[in-house]
Amino acid sequence: MSGLRKFDFDTEFDAGGGVAYQAPRPKTAFTPEEVEQIRAEAYAQGERAGLQSVNAAQARAMAEVAAACRQALPTLAQVAHEHRVGSAQLALACGRAIADAALARFPEAPLQAALESLAREIESAPRLVISVAPAMAEYMQEKVGHAVAATGFAGALTIRTDTSIPPYAFTLDFGDGAAAFDPQAAAQRVSEALEAALAAEGLHAEPLIPGT
Repeated sequence: MSGLRKFDFDTEFDAGGGVAYQAPRPKTAFTPEEVEQIRAEAYAQGERAGLQSVNAAQARAMAEVAAACRQALPTLAQVAHEHRVGSAQLALACGRAIADAALARFPEAPLQAALESLAREIESAPRLVISVAPAMAEYMQEKVGHAVAATGFAGALTIRTDTSIPPYAFTLDFGDGAAAFDPQAAAQRVSEALEAALAAEGLHAEPLIPGT
C-alpha cells in the first residue's frame, strides 16, 4: 500500500463541535496595490534569473575562449618561429646578393681592408706575397700597389696566381704571418652561425609583437 497518501483535513472540530482549525483558503481577490507588488516581485525574479543565465553563458564562453587560446599558443609559437627563420634567411640572401654585387664592383676592397688591418705586421716585413685567382691578377696589380704603399711597406711585393683560389678571394704571406679571405667560406660561416642561433633560440624567442 505504498501508493496511498495520508489525507489532510482542511477543517478540524473540537469536542463541542466548534471549529478548532481551518486551513487558510487561497486568496482570490487582490487590491491594485497588491497586484502591482506581485508584478514587481515577479519582474525582479525574472530579471535575476535572466542575469544569472547571462552570467553563466558568459563564464562558459570565456572558459571556451581560454581553452582555445591554450590550444592555439603552441601553433602560434611555431608559426612565429617559422616566420622568424624565414625572415632571417631572406635577410641573409639579400646580404649575399649585395655582397656579391659589391665584390663585382670593387673586388679590391677586401684586400685593401686586410692590408689596413695588418699594416703594423706588414710594415717591417721584408717581402709580401699576395695570391689571387688568375682572372684577378692584372686587376689587383693595378689597384693594390697604392694600398700596400699606404701601409708603409717598403719590401718586395709579389702578386701570384693560384688556380685553387676562387674569384675575389686572396691570401697574404708576409713572412712572420699570413692571412686569407674567401667570400664563399665567409658566407657559409655566417649562414652556419645564423642557423645555430635560430636553433638555440627555438620557440623561446622574444614575441614578434612587443608587449605580448
